[in-house]
Amino acid sequence: MNKDKRTEIFRRLRAANPSPTTELEFSTPFELLVAVILSAQATDRGVNKATARLFPVASTPAAILALGEDGLKAHIRTIGLFNSKAKNIIRTCAILLHEHGGEVPRERKSLEALPGVGRKTANVVLNTAFGEPTMAVDTHIFRVANRTRIAPGKTPLAVEQRLLRLVPAEFLQDAHHWLILHGRYICTARKPRCGDCPIADLCEYKDKTPQAGSAADLGDPERA
Repeated sequence: MNKDKRTEIFRRLRAANPSPTTELEFSTPFELLVAVILSAQATDRGVNKATARLFPVASTPAAILALGEDGLKAHIRTIGLFNSKAKNIIRTCAILLHEHGGEVPRERKSLEALPGVGRKTANVVLNTAFGEPTMAVDTHIFRVANRTRIAPGKTPLAVEQRLLRLVPAEFLQDAHHWLILHGRYICTARKPRCGDCPIADLCEYKDKTPQAGSAADLGDPERA
């Protein structure tokens, strides 16, 4: 995979989706933070259903603390691991109020110090809420980067570092969203839809599937 191929790959992804963003629904950096914490081992669709109930009632750290852990659980119990997620969100809200004036911090170190927030979650918030050119490597991006050979690596961190180094600067801000959506809907884990892929001729995957998939088959079959 060379620079020219990478550049053309991202040109095509941009042409197909000029303004990509997360499929999580949010209005503020805090709502995004909560949604991303909830999204671990859950679908964006499932998270959006839960936050559609939660955010009209409580959309700030103070309001969620006022709900209490049990009150929060009542709104998110349809999401996997809701008990531990509720505990982490309550603790995070307390830290945001006491240490950050109720605001979501823009620094990686402060974000990763919040309960339930790891490097991937911090990268999503930094990129999507604050416009930082970060790369949140989930299972989709890890698969796409390795399968296409855009930025192969043995660990998510290795892939993240290679993407940050190798993705042309003009595409870096939106590359995270293009890659995750490509992995979610086209370059799927079990049977990649190579016949529908806009970058199939540039991809270096050796076992491409020969037939195009259904254009209407745009469900969310997997989510890390």
